[in-house]
Amino acid sequence: MNHLPRSERPERVFLVGLNYPHAGESHAGGAESLTGFSHEESLAELRELAVSAGAEIAGTLQQRRDSPSAALLLGRGKVAELAGALAATRSDVAIFDHELTPTQLRNLEQELNVRVIDRTQLILDIFARHARTREGQLQVELAQLEYLLPRLAGRGSAMSRLGGGIGTRGPGETQLETDRRRIYRRIRTIKQALEDVRRHRGQQRQKRASVPLATAALVGYTNAGKSSLFNRLTGAEVLTSGRMFATLDPTVRGIELPSRRKLLLADTVGFLRNLPHGLINAFRATLEEVRQASLLLVVVDATSPHRLEQHRQVQKVLAELEMNATPQLLVLNKLDLLDEVSRTQPLPQELTNGLSVSAHTGEGIDGLLQRLDSVLALDPVRLVRLRFPQPAGKLLHLIHEYGRLLDERHAAETVEVEAQIPESLVRRMEKFLVA
Repeated sequence: MNHLPRSERPERVFLVGLNYPHAGESHAGGAESLTGFSHEESLAELRELAVSAGAEIAGTLQQRRDSPSAALLLGRGKVAELAGALAATRSDVAIFDHELTPTQLRNLEQELNVRVIDRTQLILDIFARHARTREGQLQVELAQLEYLLPRLAGRGSAMSRLGGGIGTRGPGETQLETDRRRIYRRIRTIKQALEDVRRHRGQQRQKRASVPLATAALVGYTNAGKSSLFNRLTGAEVLTSGRMFATLDPTVRGIELPSRRKLLLADTVGFLRNLPHGLINAFRATLEEVRQASLLLVVVDATSPHRLEQHRQVQKVLAELEMNATPQLLVLNKLDLLDEVSRTQPLPQELTNGLSVSAHTGEGIDGLLQRLDSVLALDPVRLVRLRFPQPAGKLLHLIHEYGRLLDERHAAETVEVEAQIPESLVRRMEKFLVA
């Protein structure tokens, strides 16, 4: 038995799913023919999400019904069974693999006598844990407040508990307020702050656009190994973790292709089946980097038995973001975890054009770089000799950022360099060319 004080031990959670034959896309436990995931697979993914939130799994329960109950989601007999299981396992939270209505949420908490959250709240909690930048924290707070707003009525006791535990992190005092007017005001403030972020990002992109440089963005299902691949390609040290949504805030780094041309690569948050619409809307500022990309590197976990379904869900989110027209390069990651038999097995038709790589060992990375070199329409690179007047710091910085400096000679009033730089940068520096 765990004798640690409650504040020092992981929260014990009980996972609950509903299996009914005609569930729509809005329900995580929908029919396999609609979502591509079975009910067992959906509950297994909920388990991964709960572990990523730092929970200890106390047990699981599923019910098969013709349709969900409007009052309790489950049948009354099953709710009574669940209440007994929660008491027997000393569970702190019941997590439902469905988006609960305000009525269902209120009734279930009264019947079960524990805190009840749904899949959306769990995802919001994980995002709150992993938001590091001010922008990311604002986006999480916005999504949480917009989710909570229609659920304020009748949740006085639950709202008083916000601020500690899974599904309650993030906004802080604003979540404790049951006054809609104050929450609406806070939402307006956050939206204005995020608009300022979007404007600042736009200014940064305009500066980069002065020297046309292609941008590629890594996208894919959560835990497909995007950050590991990003680190392998760029030499960066972005956090990598086996937990879902370990990367939240976007990171952009430059990489050098085999032709010595440069490319900007962006790492982004992972996608998920039925990703809450509030999150998609809140994170539009973050995903602006992806929307501006010349190419999407769609990363798929080659070892996952659900790789095809996950790939389809990524395509669905891209369509929601109006990014499905952007050229894509499919990358099958985690090649090192496949045995020889698995490597030779035929792939689903939708994945046959993918490049197989291992971000962990580096296998296939050279081929990926060569493919990037061939598919991206980048500036042609030109070898030039330039003479700048002193001080030449800003001009040399441009060369270092967008090209390759080969030779540098300083004199009292000038500096002469030999460099490989994009043709567009040559045109900007035409007056400094040495014949």
